[in-house]
Formats: sequence, structure tokens, C-alpha cells
Amino acid sequence: MRDIAIVGAGKIGSMIADWLGHAGDYRVTIIDQSSEQLGRLHTNGAVERLVLDVTEPDALARVLQGKFAVLSAAPFHITGSIAEAAARAGVHYLDLTEDVAITRQVKALAEGARTAFIPQCGLAPGFIGFVGFDLAKRFDSLVDVRLRVGALPQYPSNALNYNLTWSTDGVINEYCEPCEVIADGVRRTAPALEEREEFSLDGVTYEAFNTSGGIGTLCETLQGRVRNLNYRTIRYPGHAAIMKALLHDLRLRERRAVLKDILEHALPTTLQDVVIIFVTVTGMQQGRFVQETYATKIYGQVLHGTARSAIQITTAAGICGVLELLSQGKLPQRGFVRQEDVPLTDFLHTRFGQVYAVQRTHSGETRPS
Repeated sequence: MRDIAIVGAGKIGSMIADWLGHAGDYRVTIIDQSSEQLGRLHTNGAVERLVLDVTEPDALARVLQGKFAVLSAAPFHITGSIAEAAARAGVHYLDLTEDVAITRQVKALAEGARTAFIPQCGLAPGFIGFVGFDLAKRFDSLVDVRLRVGALPQYPSNALNYNLTWSTDGVINEYCEPCEVIADGVRRTAPALEEREEFSLDGVTYEAFNTSGGIGTLCETLQGRVRNLNYRTIRYPGHAAIMKALLHDLRLRERRAVLKDILEHALPTTLQDVVIIFVTVTGMQQGRFVQETYATKIYGQVLHGTARSAIQITTAAGICGVLELLSQGKLPQRGFVRQEDVPLTDFLHTRFGQVYAVQRTHSGETRPS
């Protein structure tokens, strides 16, 4: 039985707690600085609730003493404090952050650590990196690696064609911060919301554009081995233009709290969403120019008697699956662990990773160009 702490009792934290609480081999404590948030926790599993100011690393470290791991499902700007507490307590650390600066901080804490530090374990970054690297390994040489992910409402009903299914702070952050890419063999940054493209999947048209953080550590890993590598967020057409007007023309990029208030009062949440994963890799295999594609759609469903959104399921599955592999000794037990260190096949065979495998529609399609 592993003792696990989860920090953050929001949409994703509650899903993680529910899943691990029902697993039967984890003792789960979920921590939040809001007693009201803990009171709204949706789980009928065996989960202990604890109110604590998680921005105080010393106080959190005392709580973490003797536990196997701490999983951060807190807002990205709190994640650094949680990682510091994990380092002080000597426990394994996993998070969901898309923030590049926070990931660098976690990487620094991992140097010389006796435990594993595994950031970016959700959907994107996270599962998208498991898939992208697994496909890339099949090639003798790489040309393009294109990673596309989106969490979308099934029934859009506003001009943005969007509902709030994820952290509002996280969405705004990835729309504002610079994006890591490799273009023509050169690793650089690109502006968010730019390089818009359109594509169709199952007869539906989508747009995709640069957003920050989803690429994880793949740029570092594949630098010098690929001509082009990029990550873009999928939305319905028209979304990017409106967000650019809000962020740039109305300068709400400089007033993110105002933008958050606007979005949370104007856009309803929904559990009727769909997560789209679309990864395409091209390169040379045995002297032929080949493309391999992984594409899937995952929908919300009822788990343990509670309706869960697709983004809750896929994000929680990422971090819970990585935790299971870590617990089984199938991942490095100390230092910084990248997405690329998580074997896709092993992940899909975990109890949690199976949600990706069961609903997969296309995988490993190979066709000469």
C-alpha cells in the first residue's frame, strides 16, 4: 500500500483522488488550502482531506514525510512550492504543469535528488510526448514531428466555440507565453496563437495554432535529429482570432486577472467534451519516405458513479499511469524523468492508461508519401 498525497482539489485533483482512492493499493490524502474546495470533492473512495496552506514548503514538507509520492494538481504558479516541499521531504514528485519556467525549476531540484521528479505528466504535456517519442523512435531519420491536442465542447454554442473544461489560468498562460519549436533544424521560440492551420478529422474541420508548454522536453531530446518539431492546440475555427483580439488588441495579456474574470463569467463549464489527439511523424524508414499517424478522440463518461469530462479523464490518466509505472519500478527512481522516458506500451497497459488504448481510433498508420 503506497501513501500518496495530492495537492489541489479542483477538477483534475478530484478525479485523481477518486481514481487512486478506488484502486485499492493507495492510501490517498488530498490537500487544499480551501476547506470549501475540499467539501465539494466528488469521490466515494477512501480519501482523507486536509486543509493546508500549500504555498509554505516547510509546512507541506512535514505533511509529506514518509509518503511515497506527492502529485501536484494545483495551479501552475503554486507548483514550484510543492516541488520544493517534495525535495525537502525526500518523496517522489509528479505534476501536470505546462509552464516552462516551473519545469526548469523542477529540473534543478532533481539534480542529485534521491527520488524521482517527473513534471508534465498529464495530457499535453504528458501523453502527447509518450506518443510523439514512440513514433519518432521507429524512424531511421526524422523530418517532421507534429503534435496536436485539443479539449473541445461537443456542442459549441458561443462565438469562441469553447467551454471551460480546464484551468482558466492554465489556458491563459499557454496562450501568452512563448512556444518552443524546432524549425528548419534550429531550436527557437515562436509566439503563441500564431502559425494557424486547418485540418479535418472524421469530417469535422478544426484549426490549430501555437501554444506554450505542450511540447514538454521533446525539443531538447530531438534537437539535431529532426527538421521540424512543433506543438499546436486544436480548437474550432474562429477561436484564435477572437483570443488574439482580446489578448493583443484589448491588451488583456497585461491584465490576466481581468481576462480570467471575463472568461469564467461568460463561458460555462461542460462535462460534454471531447479530447482530440493527432500526432503525425514523417521521415525515412529503410530508404523510404514514410508517414506514421496516431489519432484518437476520447469522450467524457461516468466513472464510479460520477460524470467526468474527457479532459479530466485524460489528464488524470496521464499522471496516475506514470505513478503506477513508478511504483512498479518501471521508471527511473531518482532524478529528472522526462516524458520520453515513459514507454508508451507500458503506459497503455496500466489500469489508468487503458482509457487511451480502449478509445483509440487510429494508431501507427504507415503510408509512403
